Amino acid sequence: MTSAPRHLADLDLTDPEFLDDPYPTLARAREHAPLVWHEQTGQWLAVTYAAANGLLRDRRFGRLWRDREPAEDYEPFNDLHRNQMMENEPPAHTRLRSLVASAFARGHVERLRPRVQVLADGLLDAVEGSTFDLIADYAEPLPVAVIAELLGVPEEDWHLLRPWSAGIVAMYEYQRGPDIGPVAVAAAGEFSAYMTELAARRRAEPRNDLVSHLVAAEDDGQRLTADELVASAILLLNAGHEASVNAFGNGVVALLQREDQLVWLRERLDEADTVATAIEELLRYDSPLQLFERTAKEDTVLGDVELPAGGKVAALLGAANRDPEAFTGPDDLDLGRRPNAHIGFGAGLHHCLGAPLARMELQISLPTLLRRCPDLGLAGAPVRRSTFVLRGYSSVPVSR
Repeated sequence: MTSAPRHLADLDLTDPEFLDDPYPTLARAREHAPLVWHEQTGQWLAVTYAAANGLLRDRRFGRLWRDREPAEDYEPFNDLHRNQMMENEPPAHTRLRSLVASAFARGHVERLRPRVQVLADGLLDAVEGSTFDLIADYAEPLPVAVIAELLGVPEEDWHLLRPWSAGIVAMYEYQRGPDIGPVAVAAAGEFSAYMTELAARRRAEPRNDLVSHLVAAEDDGQRLTADELVASAILLLNAGHEASVNAFGNGVVALLQREDQLVWLRERLDEADTVATAIEELLRYDSPLQLFERTAKEDTVLGDVELPAGGKVAALLGAANRDPEAFTGPDDLDLGRRPNAHIGFGAGLHHCLGAPLARMELQISLPTLLRRCPDLGLAGAPVRRSTFVLRGYSSVPVSR
């Protein structure tokens, strides 16, 4: 049994070289120990598949929200997160997830499938010239439009959503400039005010959209409070949008850098099961979410590490998804990989509720891109975002 830190001096989550390709460093971390102490973030990191997957399913650990300080300055941001299912444990989490899932389960994903196809084709129709930015012109606007339609946000307001989402999720990173906090607070306040007003409109005049169904959702006499409804809607947009954009960008760049796999997939675009299998491999290979924190609810022992109540452990999903103990040839992109029990969408109680929607989007948007752009290739160097927790590209120039 040990509680002594096992340091990894070269694990700097903000280093540009690490952000460009973290996987060699994460491989060394796995060789070091299943759990390694990380001084930079003041927590243990679960870096093997067994350790990360086990942590996510271990009920001795939870998502225990602590207000950002000074609390009075961060109130809109804090209030939004206090009322989200992702930042709560049972029984609050059980009630929130059940209510949101009941609204989400009313055929919304399948209802949107034809619309996703229309939106994807429309975005590619709008591209002019032989080159374009895969992120700005396709990967980013598509999931925003899909989530907006899911929620029932009018099209004239779609342009508001991405800046609000980006402002809020920037707070989840470990490297933050002095302007990140004020921007996140402003975004949280404006987004909450907008969703509060939209919920009031849907309460008065319900429609066939998720906000209307969240307003009406009831489980064993329980309903969402006004604050919980707003927080749930914003969580779905932020999490769903970020996951879809980053999964798509990471996946397409990986494909374009591996000609054999691209050719293999092009030959099978009409095979829905094969496309679905390929999507799972892209999610494993370069995970859009790399880190998910958990907090010990009481003094406990995890592996051979003693943790006090309140001690933090983070599951490194990208490291887990490249673990050779769990995946044969983990650093190889194998679009036909089966089985593929990756944890790109998490695991356990907090497994991503929007995973079916993200998968559906990817299963439509990727084949559409490859069909419409038969000569798709990189037209310049992809530009990585300077973030680790949410891993993705800010720009991917491509030719078609």
